[in-house]
Amino acid sequence: MDGTVYVTADEMRRLDERTIHYYSVDVLSLMENAGLQSARAAAMMLGGALHGRTVACLAGKGNNGGDGLVAARHLHDWGADVTVVLAFGRDDFGEVPRKQLAAIGGTDVHVKGPETELSGFSLLVDALLGYNAKGDPRGPLASVIRQANSSGAPIMAIDLPSGLDPTTGEPHDPCVKAAVTLTLGLPKIGFLDPRARTYLGDLWLADISIPPEAYAEVSQSAGLFDRGTLVRIW
Repeated sequence: MDGTVYVTADEMRRLDERTIHYYSVDVLSLMENAGLQSARAAAMMLGGALHGRTVACLAGKGNNGGDGLVAARHLHDWGADVTVVLAFGRDDFGEVPRKQLAAIGGTDVHVKGPETELSGFSLLVDALLGYNAKGDPRGPLASVIRQANSSGAPIMAIDLPSGLDPTTGEPHDPCVKAAVTLTLGLPKIGFLDPRARTYLGDLWLADISIPPEAYAEVSQSAGLFDRGTLVRIW
């Protein structure tokens, strides 16, 4: 996509905060939009027909995990057999992601822990870590990432592959190796580093309802989504 603007983690954080506090698009709304777009991208990877397809959404305890939980709900609604793999206990989840976890509580979505075997799924959705994460993933996060990478299943990363530094492009140890990355709002500048390309796979950008006026304050990105709400960058 010509003329694409890339941002650091701090710039993306300020854009999110401006959207929430000045334009009154709350976190829950942004999360719902991010999860819906992620589910749409996952469905595209699976060829659009979801009945009989198995998807595991790997969820961390922060807002990125909440995005994955929304995606899991939509994919279930559309006919996929969905498993949610929680990298942490339910009580560790933030307030808003915990609401998304409650929203799947009465459905047939399978909710399991970090020891879950990940081979054999049609698709894995990486929603473990967002752009605020720093350093090497540890503990159950590291274990789930390693299992995902060795599973043989294609991986779609939400916003960025877990373990990849969004500003420098450095892949930490371990780092998700995605077939597709659906980045949210604006792509991160670290994606331009040659080290990152192996982990990103195909790169898409999703509209999560950040107002164009908010974009205009940080970039020349007018008309960013005039061709649709999912835009392929490479």
